[in-house]
Amino acid sequence: MNADIAHSRAPRPERAQPADAPRPFTIRLSATPRGARLARRLAAEQLHGWGWSYDTEANRTAALLVAELAANAVRHGRVSGRDFHLRLSLHPQGPALRIEVTDARADRFPPRPGALAPPSADVDSGRGLLLVEALSTHWGTATHAPYTKTVWCEVVLG
Repeated sequence: MNADIAHSRAPRPERAQPADAPRPFTIRLSATPRGARLARRLAAEQLHGWGWSYDTEANRTAALLVAELAANAVRHGRVSGRDFHLRLSLHPQGPALRIEVTDARADRFPPRPGALAPPSADVDSGRGLLLVEALSTHWGTATHAPYTKTVWCEVVLG
């Protein structure tokens, strides 16, 4: 498992942080179920550090969103030998949290927001993005270079 924490990395220019916003939290994790579990725990820890304790609805919701996106990166975006990347950005206005999970499969995209079909009742999986759509204010995908894609969502922490 790779644990490449980059707290000091400068924010991307297209999403510049206001002066009073904390630096984004970024980490690279192995594209395994263990890496997905660790992403959820690290997200909860980071939210706790930013002032939303573990027992708050905001922390639990953010951790659930991270868990769903990380699980999808591991299940549908895995390429042998490649990791996935988690990025959390806190925007003080709102306050709102942007969650980004980048995986190594730029050729596989989830359905577009608003176009998710509910799974049949006899299937045990396929509800993750429905949860993301229900709990976040909005979500979507983006491609970066020819080798990666990012699935992101934003949630008001209130």
